[in-house]
Amino acid sequence: MNKILEIKNLSVGYEDHPYVLKNVNLDVFQYDFLGIIGPNGGGKTTLLKTILGLVKPISGDISYFRNTMKTDKINIGYLPQINQIDKKFPISVYDVILSGLTIRRRIFSPYTKEQKERVAITARQMGLDKLIHRPIGALSGGQLQRALLGRAIIDNPDLLILDEPNSYVDKRFESDFYKLLEEINKETAIILVSHDVGTVISLVKNIACVNEGLHYHSGTNITTDWLEKSYSSCPIEIIGHGDFPHRVLEKHENCDCCKEE
Repeated sequence: MNKILEIKNLSVGYEDHPYVLKNVNLDVFQYDFLGIIGPNGGGKTTLLKTILGLVKPISGDISYFRNTMKTDKINIGYLPQINQIDKKFPISVYDVILSGLTIRRRIFSPYTKEQKERVAITARQMGLDKLIHRPIGALSGGQLQRALLGRAIIDNPDLLILDEPNSYVDKRFESDFYKLLEEINKETAIILVSHDVGTVISLVKNIACVNEGLHYHSGTNITTDWLEKSYSSCPIEIIGHGDFPHRVLEKHENCDCCKEE
């Protein structure tokens, strides 16, 4: 299977936190579905921002590949956390999805007929065809999630990155959303970041725990020992209930999980 992303000896930090990530190594392959877990403050979001080119590393390298050849960049779709979205912004579902094609369009040039047709196709795929002209402020959490997912996939990305998608809290559409991801994964590699370990395990093919460093686990048949070692001071147990797994943390104090990243 072809590699699309290679991270070598990556270290990232900020002025007030010199090493959020330290000596991280990771390979992501075509059609991979990688779940990234870890405590708050462990560096999950920083890793995503670095992959997206929004944060410059202190040291190390990130390389991208297409058809086994190294390239300057790959097409990455991104679904941000819901707290980064301004629902008061006057924009419709149609315009949100269409904006995913902006990078392919010349500045000031109109969208083509084919591009507009792709919006309609994507909206149907997301189950939003009847809501396509509705403003995003009138959407439920799950509907907004699917509109933003449509924006992320309309340009056929090589890699789709999802940052805490379960934070959209619309449980009515949660199962349908995860089924959508399964379909998208047939064409696109996915990185999913979540605090919900149970949900991650039920969805992904491989797992990495980020807690300053990165611990990679091929497959999802993980042990409690691996989880506790990866989470360091944050002991954890997993309970699955049908289609909706849950996470249960043992009672503990002074844990980094209570801190914001």
